[in-house]
Amino acid sequence: MRLSLLCGFIILLFANLAMAIEEPKYTLVEKYDAFELRAYAPKVVAETLVDGSLDAASRVGFRRIADYIFGNNTTHNRGNEKISMTAPVTMQQTDGKWRMYFVMPTQYTLSTLPTPNNSAVTLHELPATRMAVIRFSGLAGAEKTAKQTAELMAWLKSKNIVPIGEPELARYNPPWTLPFLRRNEVMVAY
Repeated sequence: MRLSLLCGFIILLFANLAMAIEEPKYTLVEKYDAFELRAYAPKVVAETLVDGSLDAASRVGFRRIADYIFGNNTTHNRGNEKISMTAPVTMQQTDGKWRMYFVMPTQYTLSTLPTPNNSAVTLHELPATRMAVIRFSGLAGAEKTAKQTAELMAWLKSKNIVPIGEPELARYNPPWTLPFLRRNEVMVAY
């Protein structure tokens, strides 16, 4: 099972290098240097909650949701279905746990997605929301993410914009991407 999951992951990621990966739709409201204000459309996500550090939770959470999209699910006709990978992979610290989610491709709704076989993976629809975002490159470890989060919060304060949620870390690239080519974002609802 682990070998097939790993092989599926590698094949999926290499395949995605040759084609565009779907990202959530948004409208750019305003842009200031590295900061953006965006309005996101509603989206359906597969998510899981994980304990541990950012790095440890990233590994566990990614495996759980990747297992779901690679076919560890049950469709309405009792089969299973592979679901295309999207970007970003998003993490948010909530009540001492990490919430990781993948946005599902827009061809799906909650009623058309296969049911996860792992009860630790759940499906939800997120409403339309406005997000303040800072984009950065490199490795998105805990220290760098905390620094970017502090910059975003300081910028919001300078603009008199009040965040209404906890910050989220969004990673857009596969792990073998050279650090200077990686796209990461910290975002927070406002």
